[in-house]
Amino acid sequence: MKTLKRIIALFSFSLIASQWTYAQSDQDFYAIIESVSVDRIKDDIATLANFGTRHTLSDTLSNERGIGAARRWIFTTFQDISKACQGCIEVSYQKNYFEPDGRRIVKPVWINNVIAIQKGTKYPNRFIIMSGDIDSRISDPNNYTDDSPGANDNASGMAGTIEAARVLSKYRFENSIIYAGLSGEEQGLFGGKGLAEYAQQQGWEIIGILNNDMIGNIKGVDGVIDNRTFRIFSEPTPANESERARKSRRFYGGEVDGISRQLARYIHKTVKKFMPEMNPKMIYRLDRFGRGGHHRPFNDVGYAGVRIMEAHENYTQQHQDIRTEDGIDYGDVLSAVNFEYAGKLTAVNAINLAALAWAPPAVKEFSIGGIVEADVKFRWKKVEDSNRIGYKIYWRDTTSPTWDHSRFVGDVEETTLEGIVIDNFFFGISTVGKNGQESPVVFPNAIFRN
Repeated sequence: MKTLKRIIALFSFSLIASQWTYAQSDQDFYAIIESVSVDRIKDDIATLANFGTRHTLSDTLSNERGIGAARRWIFTTFQDISKACQGCIEVSYQKNYFEPDGRRIVKPVWINNVIAIQKGTKYPNRFIIMSGDIDSRISDPNNYTDDSPGANDNASGMAGTIEAARVLSKYRFENSIIYAGLSGEEQGLFGGKGLAEYAQQQGWEIIGILNNDMIGNIKGVDGVIDNRTFRIFSEPTPANESERARKSRRFYGGEVDGISRQLARYIHKTVKKFMPEMNPKMIYRLDRFGRGGHHRPFNDVGYAGVRIMEAHENYTQQHQDIRTEDGIDYGDVLSAVNFEYAGKLTAVNAINLAALAWAPPAVKEFSIGGIVEADVKFRWKKVEDSNRIGYKIYWRDTTSPTWDHSRFVGDVEETTLEGIVIDNFFFGISTVGKNGQESPVVFPNAIFRN
């Protein structure tokens, strides 16, 4: 009997394994794009909006209204996705307790994040994170009782995160993916702060954070209608960089080449390859002017993080009491969301999560030389990875926002670009895997002289 059970178990495992696939070609990325369901995103946004309010301080006991009901539904939904892939996703709460702060935390509150982790097969402690916000608000940031559907801000980003988990759970990756529902954004980015601190405590190696905040509006307050353009916000250099690094940058460059900016360029490149109909617009700024998003707490402690969002905001639908004044409808309601557009930006996230999760680790030690010489030279420490096939050197004009030139140099640890003067370009390196996927580009972090 035990032998029969073992045979059945092994057979079941082989069936499960056959349902999971690794990247083999570009076709995998097109399949991911095609698998994103606009109908499922629409249903999930509607479900979240119909909780009435998801304010951080709202009801936590009701099963029909308030942030408690919303986060339990998100938790259960991730669990259902995990059941469909035979437990490939681990779902948990990451809890953070806050006392009143005299500003937007007016009573003691647990700000709880929902975390769904799809463990990597080779690097379970290396994570790429996609996040959406659970909470919502209206005109008064401390009004936690009145209706606050938050359909676009940010049920759209949360629904996109759930849908990305549905699609990518059909695949296996070398690196881990976290699908995160973060709370407390409207009260002061508290959920992101809590998860960033938890990541540090756990010693997680974070590849990057893709924060999705408002991905469902195509009609701007200025009247522009655009269903193809989206923005990628990224800070230029790490907020916690050393004084030595800051001083070196004066002489060697890198003012716009921090790890978050490299992540933004990676997303831009991936989208232009697999979704050429889309128009990714890199914004050289941490966030909108004078405002903030949930990638910032991660940036604050030195992790790479960007904000992905719609290109044209409509302020009559953000943080507004639901009402009509002078013929203008105010409020973040379901009818103002463009679900097709939310689907496109979900696909943007999904292909980048997959590319990064399938990619080998980035180089950590990368030196550049060639001062007062005709050629530029590079040395680096090889990445220990069996998936590595070699390295690619990138370069661009110092005024260019993107890496415009590249050369695959093989599985070596130094190379020279002859006839290219170091003064006239910026340079970087990526690790290339046997599956064709690349790590984010790394900017030189040391100088050498012969």
